[in-house]
Amino acid sequence: MELSFYEQVDSNRKMTFFLFSVFFFLILALGWVVSFLMDSYVIFPLFGVIAIVYILVSYYYSAGIVTRISGAISADKNEFKQLHNVVEEMSLAAGLPKPGVYVIRDSAINAFASGRDPGHAIICVTTGCLTRLSRAELTGVVAHEMSHIKNYDIRVMTMAAILVGLAVLLSDFLLRMFFWGGLGRSRDRNGGGIAIAAIVLGLLLAILTPLIAQVIKFAISRQREYLADASASELTRYPEGLASALRKIRDDSELLEAANKATAHLYIADPLKGQKIWFKGLFASHPPIDDRIAKLSVA
Repeated sequence: MELSFYEQVDSNRKMTFFLFSVFFFLILALGWVVSFLMDSYVIFPLFGVIAIVYILVSYYYSAGIVTRISGAISADKNEFKQLHNVVEEMSLAAGLPKPGVYVIRDSAINAFASGRDPGHAIICVTTGCLTRLSRAELTGVVAHEMSHIKNYDIRVMTMAAILVGLAVLLSDFLLRMFFWGGLGRSRDRNGGGIAIAAIVLGLLLAILTPLIAQVIKFAISRQREYLADASASELTRYPEGLASALRKIRDDSELLEAANKATAHLYIADPLKGQKIWFKGLFASHPPIDDRIAKLSVA
């Protein structure tokens, strides 16, 4: 039985909350093991400070960082008049201030949104979107990105990226403790049995947590893509516009030159489609385009 639009939205939000809960549990477990084995509970607050600083930098400067990485430039209103008109229309439909409008001069068809909140957001499309999509298809793509802004998906994914970074830091720190042999005093103080169990648990967490964190991050990203597709259909009242754009993206052989793993999850479709990814279902930053098209057909 196919889910309705509102059921899809509710299901995606619940799944995102569940995945974040698992995410936080892994971070807390890894942090506790590090603190226990070092016999020092100042480790937790220390990593908390590091995480807060990292979050603040990413939060306030995310749009500028992403545009520089991707080579995006501000879209001139005269040269890209239609794009500005479409963004303005979707801003009014979403009840949001008009975001900054950027373009990437690339013939591939793709787009992304960034920024810490609707008042400091940007929408960026490739010139391939402007030359190879109809106005209805471009509107669908812009509505998808506007939905990311409206649903605060950018903030969600920034938090997910922060948690992955924190998981990697904790895991790397714990592995270095094993290699440096800095656990001897912990074993003496805390008792052999408990310490050995903590060491085994710590080693497993150190190895598996970064991997699991990445899987969860990508799972969250996939859920937000489904949610943005559904929200875009509500904004445009014409799901076929976005569905048609996704078909062209699916069949597009052009590779986005500015694509990289750090920003791939931001785009409307995976820009790394030409790269081989092991266990693609788990490590894909986007759901299968055919599945997205199928859901749009019943929206």
